[in-house]
Amino acid sequence: MPKLAANLSWIYQEVPFLQRFGAAAGHGFKAVEILFPYEAPAADIAAELKKHRLTQALFNLPPGDASKGERGLAALPGREAEFVAALEKALEYAQLLECRTLHIMSGMIAPGADPQAMHRTFVSNLKKACDRTAKSGITLVLEPINHRDIPGYFTNTTDQVKAIIDEVGAPHLRLQLDLYHLQVTEGDLQKRTERLFPITAHVQIAGNPDRNEPDVGEANHLYLLDVLDRLGYQGYVGLEYKPKTTTGAGLGWAAKYGIKA
Repeated sequence: MPKLAANLSWIYQEVPFLQRFGAAAGHGFKAVEILFPYEAPAADIAAELKKHRLTQALFNLPPGDASKGERGLAALPGREAEFVAALEKALEYAQLLECRTLHIMSGMIAPGADPQAMHRTFVSNLKKACDRTAKSGITLVLEPINHRDIPGYFTNTTDQVKAIIDEVGAPHLRLQLDLYHLQVTEGDLQKRTERLFPITAHVQIAGNPDRNEPDVGEANHLYLLDVLDRLGYQGYVGLEYKPKTTTGAGLGWAAKYGIKA
């Protein structure tokens, strides 16, 4: 049965950040994920995780200056030192939160940027990050993000990300398979999930096309959870969606996975 992780940057917006851990645990979640945990001291988050017996399944490296639209540093030529600093900050948080999976965001394609130079920078930074974490027990993941939600994001397709993972060649660099993004950009969800399963370390879901609860819309994400079960997926499935009303009111679909609405 899939292990669901509540994404506390998307759901439980009804309560302040540090109260979301208790809210998730109250609904039966055993794990959470966060986009960027850096808004709170790591020790405070660790205390909430321990208090509510939650696993921190995933979070992202710092994205750069989000107020300026930055969505990662790893593929940005000339920003290598900032990427290293972002990695080190994420590793500090990962140690305190006992988090074993970190998402490295590639970044945005600036006007006039050279995609080949970005590719070379990305691969170089990933190799350094993989060397830095080789003995840490941490898995690093890359995510293709659709250009409808984030126009100009560098890693856009699963083929592109798979090629980068193959080029870097580190066993702990793997795919973050967001089925919402996959449906928007590529479709053919079951067959692509089956093909990509060997390199998949983390999965996320949300209903298409409006990114609400995963039991509504044009894609049958609950069917795909069964597909993941048949494939033997042992990782977490992050719930990265916008509740139509309140979080609790939209959790009825998750009862079969041990979540209480």
